Amino acid sequence: MPELYDVITMGRIGVDLYPLQTGRPLARVDTFGKFLGGSPTNVAVAAARLGRRTAVVTRTGRDAFGEYLHQQLREFGVDDRWVTPVDAYPTPVTFCEIFPPDDFPLYFYRLPKAPDLEIHVWELDLDAVRSARVFWMTGTGLCAEPSRESTLAALRARDRNGITVFDLDWRPMFWDAGPTDPTAATATAGSTTAGSTTAGSATAGSTTAGSATAGSATAGSTTAGSATAGSATAGSTTAGSATAGSATAGSTTAGSATAGSATAGFTTSGFTTSGSPTADSTTATPTARYREALAHATVAVGNLDECEIATGEREPYAAARALIAAGVELAVVKRGPKGVLAVHRDGTVADVPPLPVEVVNGLGAGDAFGGALCHGLLAGWETERVMRYANAAGAIVASRLACSSAMPFPYEVEAALTAGAVTSRPTGATP
Repeated sequence: MPELYDVITMGRIGVDLYPLQTGRPLARVDTFGKFLGGSPTNVAVAAARLGRRTAVVTRTGRDAFGEYLHQQLREFGVDDRWVTPVDAYPTPVTFCEIFPPDDFPLYFYRLPKAPDLEIHVWELDLDAVRSARVFWMTGTGLCAEPSRESTLAALRARDRNGITVFDLDWRPMFWDAGPTDPTAATATAGSTTAGSTTAGSATAGSTTAGSATAGSATAGSTTAGSATAGSATAGSTTAGSATAGSATAGSTTAGSATAGSATAGFTTSGFTTSGSPTADSTTATPTARYREALAHATVAVGNLDECEIATGEREPYAAARALIAAGVELAVVKRGPKGVLAVHRDGTVADVPPLPVEVVNGLGAGDAFGGALCHGLLAGWETERVMRYANAAGAIVASRLACSSAMPFPYEVEAALTAGAVTSRPTGATP
């Protein structure tokens, strides 16, 4: 029998190099901090901080940065046995700029290809994946082969057992800009994306995203002078709305089979689980690939841009209904300063406001939300309690500079919930 893990995540990993000076463009930054990064990897760290036994399935370069990531995973208590080296590609590096409260441009260096997209089916421990209480995968894992097929193989091995989370994690700059891909115009480094401009001087080997959302993260909007976290997209809007409603390659537009109004307590009569169309890996749009994965997931998590890519819907209740129609049991929609909406197939609705926080860096808040979401679901809490706890965890990370090392401990989350807001931890404070 394989060892039982509370949470296994799969996908992106890298080194985050964050400026230690805020409010400055990269050209004027002198000092940086080095951190473990990558959204699903940070989710594993966040869950480990909350006492869960976690592991991550990913790959690094066979280089010094790869060694650093192994060291960090072990220090954070995350099992690194399925983190393997790739000789051909370097470990990815990500830079950001920090302009609180809501502008955190990201610059990804993942070319010619990131090692975490070289996960092969034959190297997966499918017994461990199958037996994990929570399996967490992301949209980025669907953007290229062999990662795409390996991610789908892991989902099929789960066969909807336990809790299988699809973090919609829409990153248009990671997807191939093929002629049949409606996001092609917005996936190119150096282009202007949805109202904000990516770095125009992208060098060979780097992919820039001046307006990428923070790991489907939270934090970044302001309420009564202080930023709220737990649901707002960090940074400016991502590109990708061009695929809205374009469920192609045999996929069915989710949402049309639902019934009931878009109000709290709407009925679930009429929810139907759509089929699982096979997306041709050479021609399928991101929307079709998302649909294929949704058919195997039990929980979907995403902000409004990500929900639109997955379902064609931006209105929160419509998006939630569409995700449920696509196959999941629980749809979690992050909606900026209005908080987070969670809708369960059984009709349970939790519409939870954000927790006030003075934002330092919104990047990573969504990963803290994800780790806390896993923790609450494993604890069997009611949906509203899970969402409030996850909101608080995300808000705490938004109040700090780093991501992985900023993930909160249980006592910190409870303190934030009790206080009804997040107060920054004093410099040098110990957990």
